[in-house]
Amino acid sequence: MGYSIASFAKLKPWQRIGLLLLAAYAFRLFFGLCSEFWFDDEKQVYLLGLKFYSTGNWPFFGPDVIYTQSQIPGALQALLVGLPFYLLPIPEAPFIFLNLLSLASLSFLAWYCTKRTPDVPGWFIWSWLLTAPWTLNYSTQVLNSSYVLTGGVLFFVGAMESYPFLSRKLIPIGWAYFMMGFSFFWVFQLHLSWIILVPFLLASVYFQLKDFGRRTFLSFFGFIIGALLSGSLVIPTLLKYGLKMGAGGTGLNVRFHPANLLKFFTVLARYLSLASFEISRFIGADSQARLDFFKRNPWVTPFALFAGLVGIIQPILMLFLWFYKKKTGNDWRGIKYFSLITLILVYLSFSFSVKGPSSHAFYVVLPVVMVYSFYCWGIFFKKKIWRTIAALLIISGLIVHACLAISKGPGRSLYKDRSIPKLAIEKKDYHLLGERHPFSLY
Repeated sequence: MGYSIASFAKLKPWQRIGLLLLAAYAFRLFFGLCSEFWFDDEKQVYLLGLKFYSTGNWPFFGPDVIYTQSQIPGALQALLVGLPFYLLPIPEAPFIFLNLLSLASLSFLAWYCTKRTPDVPGWFIWSWLLTAPWTLNYSTQVLNSSYVLTGGVLFFVGAMESYPFLSRKLIPIGWAYFMMGFSFFWVFQLHLSWIILVPFLLASVYFQLKDFGRRTFLSFFGFIIGALLSGSLVIPTLLKYGLKMGAGGTGLNVRFHPANLLKFFTVLARYLSLASFEISRFIGADSQARLDFFKRNPWVTPFALFAGLVGIIQPILMLFLWFYKKKTGNDWRGIKYFSLITLILVYLSFSFSVKGPSSHAFYVVLPVVMVYSFYCWGIFFKKKIWRTIAALLIISGLIVHACLAISKGPGRSLYKDRSIPKLAIEKKDYHLLGERHPFSLY
């Protein structure tokens, strides 16, 4: 063991980083492969890609919206799941690609956060982003929300760099707009939460025009190029079905629902929990399911209790520290108001949604909450005790998630009966795995 650590320490920095990222990828892939596969939501997204691979037909529509029997327009989701089968025709192929994509996205966000929050150690930023409950449970398994993460990271990093009061000039403005354009139509084809991005985009254009005038139009070309790259996958749908049918009936999801305006504190808690160790919801759907998990795995209880307690304290601290007067960086004021505006937009958006404020419905804003949280934690890392607690949180989280994967894997993952999707891939017959919803246009 000592020899291994000594050998690791002798490696060049880029070699150590490479090995650590490889280990992180292996853990994330393992967790994703042990996650839910046979539930309707996961299986239907998988079927989108398998149908494209099996038939070769262009996928004009993407994920289904069950509660309104509508379908999101665009080919992106089916291509993201189906194209990996051409490179590696095995059931695990979409998981392998998704975890490469999410690792790259989180690594980019980690790099950006280390530049913005130098008071927080890089080891914590990287390890937390790659192992936090919300980035493990919703970006490692084949589900449309998992792919939203990439769009959310690119969009909000680009947006922050385009706002004069937030920009650290880490990314050229042309590239920032390219990222926003590409990610806007990326999310548009994956999840209805794309509507939340519109006000941020309009605000960016306003501030750029206000500060730089006509020179801003040169930067907008970056947005157009990025939008064309991802948005071109929607064009065939609109050409074939027209604007009304091409929308897939998604307009049915927009409905004034004033009752959701009474759920501000629910939205607030779930918003802050995106950057906290919220684990109970992932252990089980109810108290009995969670108790059963701990009865089967009593040894993991101390780690789960410690991490869970920290996960309760984290959002409370983030809420309290919003009112913290002492500056923790030149742009602390901008970041905290940016996070507040994001919260308000998320909250108001649910007043026009047929669905209640579920956390995964606004998963796209996770990068904003994460950046805000790192600004909060900067004041704590000056003391050794907090650095120790942070390290224990990461270790406890890894243990809990490893146990969770091992516990759920045999009965709920792909490996419950891998032979079925394997045969469907070999015979290029997606019907062997299941059927698409009767209302699905693809």
